[in-house]
Amino acid sequence: MSEPSPSPLLHSAFYRFVPLSDPTAAAEVLRGLARELTGSIVVAHEGVNGTVAGTPAAVAAFEAALQDALDGALRGMASRHSACTTPPFGRLKVGVKPEIVALGLPGALPAPDERDASHLSPAAWRELLARDDVVLLDNRNHFEVRLGRFRGAVDPGVHNFRDFVAWVRAHADEWRAARRPVAMYCTGGIRCDKTAPWLRDLGLDVWQLDGGILNYFRQLPDADRDWQGECFVFDNRVALDTRLRETATTAEQVFDPAHADEAWRLQRARRLDEAND
Repeated sequence: MSEPSPSPLLHSAFYRFVPLSDPTAAAEVLRGLARELTGSIVVAHEGVNGTVAGTPAAVAAFEAALQDALDGALRGMASRHSACTTPPFGRLKVGVKPEIVALGLPGALPAPDERDASHLSPAAWRELLARDDVVLLDNRNHFEVRLGRFRGAVDPGVHNFRDFVAWVRAHADEWRAARRPVAMYCTGGIRCDKTAPWLRDLGLDVWQLDGGILNYFRQLPDADRDWQGECFVFDNRVALDTRLRETATTAEQVFDPAHADEAWRLQRARRLDEAND
């Protein structure tokens, strides 16, 4: 498949679950390496999660520097690229938080492994979609699912992640009894990597889409065979189609202000728009 058309800006998304003894010091290092970029990088004891944008040369230099940063803790980390028409971020933010993706899962769980055998390539995922015994689980917020999803996917109706935990627990016994594997997906893979150990702890057989929705779009030129709608992205571009092109969808079309968890997202999106004017 050909790459998206050239653009003066390139978006790069990356994450790595790796123990970091000093997240504050790691954040300082990453802040220095990303000084020519905009975006958001979160650092925690469990690893790094980032989305940045800049000229292709600046992004390439940053990604090369990551290979030797933090004593090689990020060496070999994959980055997912997409072209930008709209500048996706207004500035660079690098922060330290308790989790690199805030899910608040219950109990002590094994560390996520983003390279284990449960990860299916886009081609293998397409084969899985044809099975009728699989629970196809969308591991995203309800507003994201409204905008687009894999055909036949289940929407847990999540406005807050605690709703996802309760929803899965309410169905886990039924899935186990029927020996139905759970095939879950999210935008770039990180939510699935974080939740997979918890689902296995519930006794479920779990499969994941490697690299998430955006990797599926990148690898399969006919991804619209399996996908309906658009894919929400957490930046000023708002949404992409299956060719990784920005759409005309606005934040007002995505978020329903009748829901408190979506109302604040809409307010934040409007503030970002004003800041970028």
